[in-house]
Amino acid sequence: MEPITKHKGNTGILPRVNVDTDQIIPKQFLKRVERTGFGQFLFFDWRFLANGKDNPDFELNQPQAKDATILIADHNFGCGSSREHAPWALQDYGFRVIIAPSFADIFYNNCFKNGILPIRLDEENVYKLMENGKDDIYEVTVDLESQTITDGNEFKASFDIDPYWKEMLLKGWDEISLTLQYEDKISQYEEKMNA
Repeated sequence: MEPITKHKGNTGILPRVNVDTDQIIPKQFLKRVERTGFGQFLFFDWRFLANGKDNPDFELNQPQAKDATILIADHNFGCGSSREHAPWALQDYGFRVIIAPSFADIFYNNCFKNGILPIRLDEENVYKLMENGKDDIYEVTVDLESQTITDGNEFKASFDIDPYWKEMLLKGWDEISLTLQYEDKISQYEEKMNA
């Protein structure tokens, strides 16, 4: 995985509560076995009209959300089923960071395991970010090392993160990468057992 230390990017604002994983990646697109190619189907029922054209009313189809890599969402983001395809679709679309007041637990952990930084931020600051980015291009910087979010102007907020997941993202490790840090010891053990 690609490490995340400091990420500066444009924001996409999604002021909807209880966005479930079937809204993130609808069930009819879960046939792929690889982790790529899901971004084109992200928020499919909201992004597109019945004729296949972009829905001009959907928040992420607005000009200010173009090339967004930071998603600002509302309460209980990622609820519903535990499908890992949801973070795969978000990442494939281009999102590296998701900021919300709360997340569904399984989705939250799946984000870390797939190289996305989910940030639980207090409601007041999430709504400030939404307000700042609703009508114009709005870039923010997320510094994982210092655990801060800034916009280069007046906005600054701190966030908490479990030290385990922080280290994993900073180093670009998944759980297999973590296991491979002990490859020498594993090899020594295997040699000892086969002797």
